[in-house]
Amino acid sequence: MKHSIWLILLVFAAISYTSAQSAFVTVNGDQLILIGQPYHFIGTNLWYGMNLGGGTAEDKARLIRELDRLEDLGITNLRIMAASEGSEDSPYQNKPILQTAPGIYDDNLLQGLDFLLVEMGKRNMKAVVCLSNFWMWSGGFPQYLSWTNKEKIPYPDVEGGGSWDGFINYSQSFYSNKKAVGLYHDFLRFIITRENSISGIKYTDDPTIMSWQLANEPRGYEEVVAYRKWIKKTAKLIQQLDPNHLVCIGAEGDTSTKISGTDLYKDSKSKYIDYATTHLWIQNWGWFDPKDTSTYSLALAKAKNYLDGQVEKARKLGKPLVLEEFGVSRDNGSFDISAPVSFRNHFYNWIFDYTSQEITQGSPLQGCNFWSWGGEGRPGEPGGFWKVGDDLIGDPAHELQGWYSVYDTDEETIELIKTFTQRTK
Repeated sequence: MKHSIWLILLVFAAISYTSAQSAFVTVNGDQLILIGQPYHFIGTNLWYGMNLGGGTAEDKARLIRELDRLEDLGITNLRIMAASEGSEDSPYQNKPILQTAPGIYDDNLLQGLDFLLVEMGKRNMKAVVCLSNFWMWSGGFPQYLSWTNKEKIPYPDVEGGGSWDGFINYSQSFYSNKKAVGLYHDFLRFIITRENSISGIKYTDDPTIMSWQLANEPRGYEEVVAYRKWIKKTAKLIQQLDPNHLVCIGAEGDTSTKISGTDLYKDSKSKYIDYATTHLWIQNWGWFDPKDTSTYSLALAKAKNYLDGQVEKARKLGKPLVLEEFGVSRDNGSFDISAPVSFRNHFYNWIFDYTSQEITQGSPLQGCNFWSWGGEGRPGEPGGFWKVGDDLIGDPAHELQGWYSVYDTDEETIELIKTFTQRTK
């Protein structure tokens, strides 16, 4: 009898241990695993989830409605932003801001992040948590540099169509600035070790989080050596702080040009990086002009060649790959919410089909996240820039509002997403 009781206890302990471990997304070779099974997904970007969660009662209610909509679509993976730095007068930046000075945080936004993670957990969703930004729409690298050097950030003339060179040169200097990187690492220590104020669960123990992401679209440009040292040092720090979760860069992969100073294989080679990421922007990269639809077929050919190359580099790495950003504008480049989205639907269908075929063939490509979910939000001025008081949608403050957002009224796109989320389960 005693032996039977001990056997039952041992089995129960083994089941409990296995359940606790399997709740986290893990890596086996070039595959993502969840609860002992391959984890594949069609997901989206909901970078503003923390802002809604830390806003007014109506903002919170909207966040719940958006998550319900995404759950109904079969979306199980959200890429979210858990960082913003700057001041309330920072241009081209969404407000409010999480870190208004080094180590000074907005408690409402912190609680908003807690709320977002709790609500995602209720829906069995996984979060890819982005921790900084090369670009200014969340502060990111330029703001850490500005705090360190007491300099004004050389913002690009976005509205006037001016050069981005000065801003890019400034942002890329972050990697070799020990004080700026130190402030960023201080933030990582703060946020990664946080305890959720609602659930009481430490972030390090929360299986809702799939991975920590170093930054949004970091590029090496002329600082490639310092860039890759930063990747290794930062990823190692995160692994030390949190052994339960995966770590990825958040980089675009190769991008469309070598001057970006990125390479999926070389950047993701570090043993502290668990899986590779890539982005695909046929419009931003000049492959497709929505006002000249004859460019579309060539853009698709370039896209296929690009993705094939990214998959091959991931295979060479022996690591999983996620296509975490892609999108295209409404027809003819319109920002009108009523404008058709026939090219977007075709492009989404093409990407989803490519992804599902790769999954079927055992490819390193494990899933994709479209950019971006706008849901019930509406631009304050379609084709204008975001202002305080406007709805938060998929397009951040430095981009024309309504450019890439998918609304809850885009019925054909929604049905397309539903079809492929079922196919990738």
